[in-house]
Amino acid sequence: MKLSSHGAAQEVTGSCHLLEVGNEKILIDCGMFQGGSVLEARNHEEFGFSPSSVNKLFLTHAHLDHCGRIPLLVKRGFSGQIVTTKPTADIIRYILLDSAHLMREDYIRQSRRSRRRGEVTPKPLYDEQDVFEALDLITAVVNEDDPLEFGDIKATFRRAGHILGSSFIEFEIKEDGTTHRVTFGGDLGNTGRDVMPDYNQPNPCDIVYCESTYGDRQHRNIEESEKEFSEAVVASLKRGGNVIIPSFALERSQDVLYELKEMYQKRLLPKGTGVFLNSPLAINITRIYQRYPEGLGPEVKAALERKDDPFSFPGVEYTQTEQESRDLNSLAGGNVFIAGSGMCNGGRVLHHLKHNLWREEASVVLVGYQAKDSLGRLLVERRKTVRIYGDDIFVKANVHTIGGFSAHADQKTLLDWLDHTGGAEVRLVHGESNGLRGLKQALESKGRTATIVEDGVTYS
Repeated sequence: MKLSSHGAAQEVTGSCHLLEVGNEKILIDCGMFQGGSVLEARNHEEFGFSPSSVNKLFLTHAHLDHCGRIPLLVKRGFSGQIVTTKPTADIIRYILLDSAHLMREDYIRQSRRSRRRGEVTPKPLYDEQDVFEALDLITAVVNEDDPLEFGDIKATFRRAGHILGSSFIEFEIKEDGTTHRVTFGGDLGNTGRDVMPDYNQPNPCDIVYCESTYGDRQHRNIEESEKEFSEAVVASLKRGGNVIIPSFALERSQDVLYELKEMYQKRLLPKGTGVFLNSPLAINITRIYQRYPEGLGPEVKAALERKDDPFSFPGVEYTQTEQESRDLNSLAGGNVFIAGSGMCNGGRVLHHLKHNLWREEASVVLVGYQAKDSLGRLLVERRKTVRIYGDDIFVKANVHTIGGFSAHADQKTLLDWLDHTGGAEVRLVHGESNGLRGLKQALESKGRTATIVEDGVTYS
């Protein structure tokens, strides 16, 4: 048995792990590198293994940093079976098609600039046809806790509580008369959230691959974060301002809609407040969430089963077309705009920011991680002016950063989950240096063996 990582090793992006057992080569995730030009350039590089030699790809969930390079893998020779859960299979269709669309738009825009400088712009990693060819390979859709057996390997998807359909995968491998148990954690969810249920407990194993995104810290109490979110939204609306919530289409937008509905039911929202989900991708994914009550938290599941949509209430509008989106710019106050991108680096949220950042009565409520050098990070840093579509915009709006909405487990939650893996060797992935070192030290203080995985290195 051999294991190697070709992404998400000492970084939080590009998840891709290879398990080799005899003639079987199994890939766990095949994600896109995100977060600046240096990381994104890695998407064009070779995989570190032959795509055509891989028999199966097991997908833990549909975030782009775990699935975004699957069409490229197929384009370069992979023709095996893709295995995942039903919700993930539904979500990934929209995620990958949106990715192909955005890459094409970026290519067209950058090509114009490059031609003026006499340079050549790299072509997109893949197009929509490549996406459809990849989707055709999703030929094994599994239910949680139902083992899939092939040869001397048994694989079981278990609930990870991160986003709808997310799983960690337990492999039981018989080799040379010995049984090995290897668990790939994927991304583990934060506990105590409303929309997503808590993760399942893992079984004891020999080796466990564990994310360490927040391996060095504890999250803020979720109840405190919900209170802070409510106060920030209401204060701006009562001033007559608009509230802009930059939000990721998958998971965070659904969390925000649910929180706003809770506020509506408690009569905290001023009468006549308009709430606009201004993201076609988020709209499509929200509809998928509505189809899978069994994959959601108990209260959300119960609401869906009694036909009470947890993501909608009077005043909510789904904004599909570009014209509908542009029309929102004329609304001077009293509205909540939920739009991507979550880090304000593109998408429809830029129009909302351009038309509202200079208004003292407006607010920007940031509910997700803001990467270095992103527009969202500049707002967090309280820059006096920011540049949007070539214009310098004064920042007079109130900027609120709400830290407790993370879909990733913090250190305590990761340690609690790992406690159930018995004496397994812990291999740490999906983290930057502080997260990796913090979790490693915490594990070693408990007498556990922890290894920070290196990219491209083969482990037994």
